[in-house]
Amino acid sequence: MQCPCQSGQPAAECCQPFLEGEAWPDTAEQLMRARYTAFATGAVDFIIESHDPSSRDEVDRNTTAQWSKQSEWLGFELLDVEGGQKSDTDGRVEFVARYKVKGDEVAHHETAVFHKKDGRWYFVDSEMAGHETFVRQSPKVGRNDPCPCGSGKKYKKCCARVA
Repeated sequence: MQCPCQSGQPAAECCQPFLEGEAWPDTAEQLMRARYTAFATGAVDFIIESHDPSSRDEVDRNTTAQWSKQSEWLGFELLDVEGGQKSDTDGRVEFVARYKVKGDEVAHHETAVFHKKDGRWYFVDSEMAGHETFVRQSPKVGRNDPCPCGSGKKYKKCCARVA
């Protein structure tokens, strides 16, 4: 069976030894691939064990298990790796994880942040990619406010009808 992380390797030679506790990932990329595989196969213990010990208690086991099992995992795409090698202590892995929930396909694009403590890589945090916060440059115009175009009409009867 091919590994769900789409490395092209058999699961037994890729992520399976990590999930079964026989080995620990040597790089941040290996840990990210193993975490994806853990989500795809319902290996919640590995997901929690590979989370940074200082914030591990914030991971809700039941919610994680439910999401893992209710999703149909479609694939993992590695986009970029920064650091995270055997000799590093910090790493970032940008990826897209594809899955379906209740028939809706999701392309989860994030950059995962990893840190090595006592010789082991751990997932620390993530940053969603492509989701910048919208900052309004001008005051919000209400439906009943005068239209900013200067027509003298209410916004809802003027430019809002066009938009």
